[in-house]
Amino acid sequence: MTTLADALTLADWRRRVAEMYAVVRRRPQAEAAWRDFRRKRDALLAAHPQSPLTDTQKAAFNGLPYFPYKPAWRVVGVVDARVEEETLRVHLPDDGDFSYTRVARVRFSVAGFNGSLSLFWVEGYGGGLFLPFRDQSNGQTSYGGGRYLYDTLKGADLSRSPDEFVLDFNFAYNPSCAYNPQWVCPLSLPENNLPFAVEAGEKMFG
Repeated sequence: MTTLADALTLADWRRRVAEMYAVVRRRPQAEAAWRDFRRKRDALLAAHPQSPLTDTQKAAFNGLPYFPYKPAWRVVGVVDARVEEETLRVHLPDDGDFSYTRVARVRFSVAGFNGSLSLFWVEGYGGGLFLPFRDQSNGQTSYGGGRYLYDTLKGADLSRSPDEFVLDFNFAYNPSCAYNPQWVCPLSLPENNLPFAVEAGEKMFG
C-alpha cells in the first residue's frame, strides 16, 4: 500500500510536471520554452523524492541528454477516430494491471516524413490520453523501448485547444524504466513503430 507521504510527494511531482507543460503552452518562443522546460525537468530528477533516479544516480546527475531543438519536429496532427477500439492490459509489478484502450489514430507529416500513431485512453479513475511511440533511433541514440509524447494523466500535453493536437517531438521523453531497471513501464506497441528515425527529444540515458 502507498504511504501517505508517497501519495503527497507523487501529487507534488504531477503538479510540477503539469505546470511545466502549462508554461510551455503559454510561451510563444518554442525553443526558449523548451530550454526552460529542460532545466526544470533536470531539477526535478536531481532532487525530487519521486524522481525515477536512485540516490547514487542523483549524486552523479548532470542533466538529461537531448537532440538539438529542431522546429521541423513540431507539427499539428489530424486525429482520426475511425479505429477498432481495443483494450490492452499490461501487468506492472507492485502497481497491478495498467489498461489502455485504442481510441484514435493521429496522422501527421513531420520533417519530410509521413507517419501515424495510435492514441490510447488510460482506463481507471482519472483516465487520460496516452501516446507512446518507437522509431528507428531506438537502441542507437534513443532508449530501446521507445518514448512518450502524451500522457495527459500527468499533464504532458502541449495542445492549446480541443481543436488541435500538437505533436512536438522535441519534448519526447523516456519512460521511467529507461533510467534504471527497478521501474516497469507500459511501452509502445508494434503499431506505433515509426519507419523513420526521430532525431528530436530526449536521448538514451547513461
